[in-house]
Amino acid sequence: MKKYLRLIKQTDLAKSINCKEIEFYLNEGSFKTAEYGKNNIVHFVGEVCSKLEIILSGKVVIERIDESGNLMTIAEFFNCDILGGNLMFSKNPYYPMTVTAKQPTVILEINKERLFQLFSDNHEFLKSYLEYVSDHTVILGDRIKHYVNRTIRESIMSYLDYERKKQKSNIIRLNMTKKALAERIGVQRTSLSRELAKMREDGLIIFDAVSIEVLI
Repeated sequence: MKKYLRLIKQTDLAKSINCKEIEFYLNEGSFKTAEYGKNNIVHFVGEVCSKLEIILSGKVVIERIDESGNLMTIAEFFNCDILGGNLMFSKNPYYPMTVTAKQPTVILEINKERLFQLFSDNHEFLKSYLEYVSDHTVILGDRIKHYVNRTIRESIMSYLDYERKKQKSNIIRLNMTKKALAERIGVQRTSLSRELAKMREDGLIIFDAVSIEVLI
């Protein structure tokens, strides 16, 4: 439990809760920790969101399968990120997409009753919660708009434009494999390679195994 206590205290949301309180909540069950192996499903499509979850370690992704059967990675979450924060108080609190652990992952689960009490008794906790949910709801909405109902080329250009701004360079260093990039965009690996080759022929990009340079 000491290991988990340390991880919990390192999260932004739990910083305002003292260690004795956290230990008490863990012992009486309103706080629980869950471990997931690589590629384990955390939540299925349609599953009810009944608790707040904070990622203590690992990596979790939200995925959807399009009409052609392609797997699309909508968003990635890492330690300190929250799952279910903008969903559990909805009138339709059902996960709209699959949530999967892409690395061995530890998650803190906070039940709804304890969460309500923390909102009432700990205003710093409430403030941190509202800030996180507000900021990340906008980010997730933008990501869905970027990748849903776009052509392969539009999705690639959207990704490249985002990374160009983030890396502040027209030469974008790839921090993932081509297979992972294809999953993020929601296409087959072969379809991605074919479209990248066409874009090179059209003078839009040049690329190698580790980078893509945007020429426009």
